[in-house]
Amino acid sequence: MLRHIVMWKLKETAQGADKAENAQKLKTTLETCRSIVQGQGHFEVGIGQNLPGSTFDVVLVSDYDDAAALDAYQKHPKHVAIKDFVASVVEGRQCVDYEV
Repeated sequence: MLRHIVMWKLKETAQGADKAENAQKLKTTLETCRSIVQGQGHFEVGIGQNLPGSTFDVVLVSDYDDAAALDAYQKHPKHVAIKDFVASVVEGRQCVDYEV
């Protein structure tokens, strides 16, 4: 099984909204990608609490049976469709995929 973790740092303002509004919109939008491909398991989106030491604003933690399932998720039209919004509100991104 693969675990896919992505973290985003958001711009202070973008798309006519502040960081908090865009964090919520990103969370809601990402959650539409839950269970869109076979082999997709756990899927969780969190919004950072802006505590000391926190460096990212939104996180996605999701599990896939294998690399093919993760690839199918990455290429799914629903996932592809959100990339323009993400690019417009994000100033930084980090990702890690590892075997569980």
